[in-house]
Order: sequence, then structure tokens, then C-alpha cells
Amino acid sequence: MTSRYRVEYALKTHRRDQLIEFIKGLLAVPFVLLSQPTATYGDDRTAVDAMVINAQARYGQIMLDMEGMIEEHIASQKAPGTISKLKLLVPSVGVFFTPLPLKAAFDFQDRKRRMSSRRFVAPSFNDVRLVLNTGQVMALVQRSKLELVTFDGDVTLYDDGETLTPDNPCIPRILELLRKGTRIGIVTAAGYTDPSGYYNRLWGLLDAMATSEDSAKLEHRLVVMGGESNFLFTYTSAAPHRLIPVPLIEWQLPEMSTWTEENVKALLDVGEAALKDCVECLGLPVQVLRKERAVGIFPSKGIRLSREQLEETVLVVQRVLETSEAGKRIPFCAFNGGNDVFVDVGDKSYGVMACQRYFGGIEGGKTLHVGDQFLSAGANDFKARLACTTAWIASPAETCTLLDEIEHLGIGEQLIT
Repeated sequence: MTSRYRVEYALKTHRRDQLIEFIKGLLAVPFVLLSQPTATYGDDRTAVDAMVINAQARYGQIMLDMEGMIEEHIASQKAPGTISKLKLLVPSVGVFFTPLPLKAAFDFQDRKRRMSSRRFVAPSFNDVRLVLNTGQVMALVQRSKLELVTFDGDVTLYDDGETLTPDNPCIPRILELLRKGTRIGIVTAAGYTDPSGYYNRLWGLLDAMATSEDSAKLEHRLVVMGGESNFLFTYTSAAPHRLIPVPLIEWQLPEMSTWTEENVKALLDVGEAALKDCVECLGLPVQVLRKERAVGIFPSKGIRLSREQLEETVLVVQRVLETSEAGKRIPFCAFNGGNDVFVDVGDKSYGVMACQRYFGGIEGGKTLHVGDQFLSAGANDFKARLACTTAWIASPAETCTLLDEIEHLGIGEQLIT
């Protein structure tokens, strides 16, 4: 018999990141014990100042303890058959490619967000998410070397449904990374087989590279991976759309040898049938679109699908594919695109690893993937955690802030905005 707990678990846990929730829960304890909700800033400044000092110390100690658990978890990753304390506490925790200096990252974010000074609002999910992002940046630029940064497109580099226009503030920051030798990858679900489709989305950046004074040095330092992990293009200023396809032999992974046309067709057939069942069952006002390496649904112009409709469709299709023979033969990604649902062959872990291979075998601990979709279902950036370090952002503005952190934390500057 299915218990109420199992039903609620199936319905709700895909909306949570368990590691962030765990850290948030730890920080809630000193907040409750130390906050001074009855004090006012002006009338009882001494009590408030003491609260801030104590909160900073307690929060900092928790972050130091988390650093230790992550380091022990990394050690357990190298010792088959062992399990870390962190894995026992947070069973869904994944792979860490680097240690994280979370105490320093918390201090950095605390100067910006004043978490220790708050008396009514405890450290939030977003606070912890940004601390983890900063900790990852610090680990890459201060203790290692950042050789490759990959980005999602929509909501990461530009607003949902928009394009990368010349006035986008991310462009000069990406150009600076390229000039310093860092390779760039745009890993997107958009599955065009022709460069023009990607140029229409990324033209502001591609044209800025072509007109840059050091354009010649930027040749082939940027790639675009389309369809999650299916079509790779490299930048060259001489091409009509600034991009040319890369021969498969230069980037395909050994694991992709099973992605035969027969297996791809079988997977997409099952996915299409599952999508059509959802359309009929939920009465969705959508059209079905079949591509070379993907199948999906999208609504008529002017219609917005609800979050519940999108998530129900993703979870149903994902479940159908997971239990099918076709879904066991090759990897896939079923994801919520904001107002559509698509099933792609492969996923972003393969897309990022293919970029790493193209650039000479860059390691996961020297790669950063930046994206907005990291919830465990219906989120196509989630699988990138298997390939490299990641930063979870919520808007293009946060991407700009993250790129500023990469620039300034790498040279020891304090960046407070």
C-alpha cells in the first residue's frame, strides 16, 4: 500500500535542494537563539551589536564545520565502499570537484547581505545558494585554475525568450575571461543543426568578439553546444554566422557510441507517445514538435502553461522513459523550459564533458557551469553537476555579479555592491 509519506515525497521533494535546505536548517538554530526581535536599532544598539558579533561567530563556525564535512566527502569519493558523514546526513548530495571555503564565502556575502544583522529573517535559501556560489568561485580562482566556464542561455545570460543583445552587461565580462585564456561554452537546449539559429540568439556576443581589437586571439575559444549535448559549433569571425560545426571526432565522447539512429528513434518515439498522453489527459493547448534529437510540446502564441501543468508533464514523461527499454539504452533529459516541455537525447553533463574534451581534456575541478535550473526534476542544468563545479543563479543580473566575483576575487580584491 502506498503511504501518505511516499505520496507527499513524490510530489514535493523535486522542488527542493537538500544540501541547501540542510545548511539553511543549521543556520536557523543560532538565528533563533541569538536574534533580538524585541530590540530596536536605535534604542538598544548595544544588544543589537552583541547579537551581530555572536551570530557572525556561530554562523562562521557552522560554515567551517561544513567545510570539514565536504572535505571528508571528497576523500570518500576516492575510496570505494566508504560513505561520508555528509552523505549520511544528506543522502542526495552529489559529487564535489573541489573543497569549498565556505567560511570565507559566508563572510564575503555577509558584508553584502547582512545576514548576521537580521533579527526577523533567518538566513534563507537564496542566502545559502549565493554563499555556495561564492565559495565555488573562491575555490576555482584562488586555489585552482579556472580554465572553462559554460553557461546556460535563457535566464542565465539573457531573460527568458530574449536574445543576447549588444548592450547585455555579461558581454564585456565574458570577453575579459576570453582575453585571459579562459575558454567559454554556451550549453543550451536549443537544438538547431545550422549555425544561424544560434547566431540569432547570441549575436551580440559573437559580433562583439568579431569586432574586438584582439579578435584573432579569440578564434575557437568559444563553443556552442546545442540540443544539450548533440551539436557542437566553434567561434570563428570569418564564418557568415560566426560559428562553424565541429567534426564529431573532435568532441564526441566514447559513451555516445550507443546513440545510434535506431536507439535515438526508439527513445523519441516513447517520449512523443508519453507527451501526447499528457496533452490528452491534461487538455493542454499545445502542439507537438519532433526534431532530429528531441521531441517536445509548446503552446500556441499568447498562451502560458501553468507551472503545475509543466511539472506534471515532465514527471510523467520522465517516469515513462525511465521504465522503458529505450530509456535504458541511452541517456535523456526531460525538462521544463518555462513554457514548454522537451525531451532531449543526452543531457548537460555530456554537453559539458564534450566541451571539456574539445578544449583538450579540461578537468571538472577547473570547469564552472553557470545555470538557473538545478532542481532535481524538470531542470536541465542539474545533470551538469556530474561533470564539473556549478553555480546556481536566478537571473542574468546574478550572472554578471558572479562574473565580477571571478574577476575580483581572483586578484584578491574585495567586491562589495
